[in-house]
Amino acid sequence: MVGVIRKGTARRGIGLRADMDALPVTETNDVPHVSTTPGAMHACGHDGHTTMLLAAAEHLALRCEFDGAVHLIFQPAEEGNAGARAMIEDGLFDRFTIDEVYALHSWPGLDVGQFGVGPGLAMGSSNRFYLTVNGRGGHAAMPHLNVDPIPIAAEIVQAFQTIVSRTVSPTEPAVVSVTTINGGETTNAIPSNCTLSGTVRTATESAIEQISDRMRQISEQVCRAHGAEADFRFVRTYPPTINPPAQAEFARTVMASVVGEDQVLGHEGAMTGEDFSFMLQQRPGAYAFIGNGGRAALHSSNYDFNDDATAIGATFWVRLVEQFCAR
Repeated sequence: MVGVIRKGTARRGIGLRADMDALPVTETNDVPHVSTTPGAMHACGHDGHTTMLLAAAEHLALRCEFDGAVHLIFQPAEEGNAGARAMIEDGLFDRFTIDEVYALHSWPGLDVGQFGVGPGLAMGSSNRFYLTVNGRGGHAAMPHLNVDPIPIAAEIVQAFQTIVSRTVSPTEPAVVSVTTINGGETTNAIPSNCTLSGTVRTATESAIEQISDRMRQISEQVCRAHGAEADFRFVRTYPPTINPPAQAEFARTVMASVVGEDQVLGHEGAMTGEDFSFMLQQRPGAYAFIGNGGRAALHSSNYDFNDDATAIGATFWVRLVEQFCAR
């Protein structure tokens, strides 16, 4: 959903994005607003993101004068399903005059009353891989008659761990994580196949190609050496989220006007993924962070957005609009 607040006659427009979706996690918090849906909770602060933008929208509509248009972008499906890309494909930037676009994310590593923003990498590229090692199953007492996929999969996992240290440049941030291994059903039978899956995260598009090519090569050649076959699939999910310097600096100066210069920190970039990257490929803008205090980590079952940050974030949105339209 996109809400538009238009005042004055200027054609300039700014986009403010809040992601809305939850995660497939069962909440363990003991709070009055705990999720009532088993297997679904706001474990990444998106409920707070939506609330901050709604608060700013009310203030902008009723109490502010500016010359231009504010586009309030309430986006679904950030958590792995590329809702930002879907909104773009539905005509977000064709139907609305959006010259710059900004997003704000809760961050447990910052104190309430602090912001974080910087030029360049804000979030890394996020990608998924799936591998099936197809061997030949049989009796565990006669392994010489079978092609055991378990040790082959283990060898591939070990080889994957050399990609970042021996294939990618030491100056290039990258993470390869095998997160699932599944094979076999009983103790006395060698299975016919074993599956692996995981994620690849990088700071550049070029590193994605380099790593995916190397993973495919390792999978196929290790399997071939043992008489097995590899079925490897690499899924590119989100590109890196890159802040243009001018817009990152603009966001920083607005933040400083809200909380003071000393409370606006730089951001080195995280390897977590973010589909706001698709929006930044279309328009300049910035992806920034607002402090959540010493709360639990993102995506944990006891994460809770800190309500004390709500007014701070809403104030940032209001001032961002006012200063954008006054430029």
